[in-house]
Amino acid sequence: MTEQLLSIVDAAFPLTEQPASEYAKLKARGMTFRIRTYKADGFGSLSLMEASGMMGLMKMDTLILTPLLRDVPLLSYDRIHAAGKDTILCDVLDTMTGPYTGTELVDVIQSAAGLPDYDLGTHWYDTLRLPGVFGKTGGKKQTAAFDDLAVRFMTAYVDMAKAAPAADPAEKRAKTKVYVDGLLSHGGPSTDVFVKAFGKEKTEDLYHRVLFDA
Repeated sequence: MTEQLLSIVDAAFPLTEQPASEYAKLKARGMTFRIRTYKADGFGSLSLMEASGMMGLMKMDTLILTPLLRDVPLLSYDRIHAAGKDTILCDVLDTMTGPYTGTELVDVIQSAAGLPDYDLGTHWYDTLRLPGVFGKTGGKKQTAAFDDLAVRFMTAYVDMAKAAPAADPAEKRAKTKVYVDGLLSHGGPSTDVFVKAFGKEKTEDLYHRVLFDA
């Protein structure tokens, strides 16, 4: 599924893989993390983190699109397969320097209103969330529908980015840094695992230089 999503981005903003160096493969808390990072021509950066553990019973893919050259929000996509459940999560986060409506993304979400929702809960970054955030969860019967939703959502995001005005990379980096610094300060499932396994300094380098290029 992730390769299909990558191809959608690549068709609009050609991807060039960058060296992830020592972060290409990490092991922590019984999980193996494989990380790839790309420059997206005319857009900014993209990173993919694939995690697996529990003897293959848990798999999680995280796709992060960090726009530095287009004025659209940062997009974080998670797909989790665990305990027989399939969960898809998308966070649309405010790194905007101009106005945003999110109409294109909201339309896609509304078209999938019949799929079972995932409770997103409350988080420190709720004030950064923009229209287009959603979560869905279900069993294997929902997988095909979730795949279709992921493709349509990524296509809508990429189309929105193509039509968006150009942005000042310095301004976008500053906006992105607010979110990334918040992740490092407040913690979270993946962040806490990395900090405990590798220390705060290495985790900060991974987040700023590789995952978010911020």
